[in-house]
Amino acid sequence: MRIRIDNEILERDLLVGPGEKYVPEIARSANAFLHNIYRHSKLSPRIFEAARIATAIINGCVLCKNWRIQHDLHQLGIKQGVLNNGQAPNNSFYTALLSGDHSHLDAREQLAVRYANNMGLTPIDLSADELFWRSFKESFDDAEITDLTYCIAGWMAMGRVFHVLGVDQQCSL
Repeated sequence: MRIRIDNEILERDLLVGPGEKYVPEIARSANAFLHNIYRHSKLSPRIFEAARIATAIINGCVLCKNWRIQHDLHQLGIKQGVLNNGQAPNNSFYTALLSGDHSHLDAREQLAVRYANNMGLTPIDLSADELFWRSFKESFDDAEITDLTYCIAGWMAMGRVFHVLGVDQQCSL
């Protein structure tokens, strides 16, 4: 780990991280944002998780890549949240995504992954890619686009915090 953090903090709440010790006011806001993504997103679990895993791969966050919504959501104190929106993905879904195989994804799920990749790697190009936006808006309405954008932003932020500070290496699910 790049900074000192007591294991008891990580054991008490897996997603608290170093913020509770060093910048609690900022951490509370960041954690509330992350919790609200899982609690209030209206996206289907497959679209949600496809975009999340794409973001986890970009961030390099080990914890994020190992997280499984169906098994780990309870760690946030959330019983259903986004799981109210449909069936949770199975393990083969995650295995395929983590190996770079998107052949099992439907068109909307593939667009969500593409959006997450472009938002994480080439946001300047993404904002100017009218061809992408045309096809994206044919498949997603404005509410879904906004929902997905906020979800990806939250995963980008927290995944990078956990990875660059080495917290993801310290935690296990």
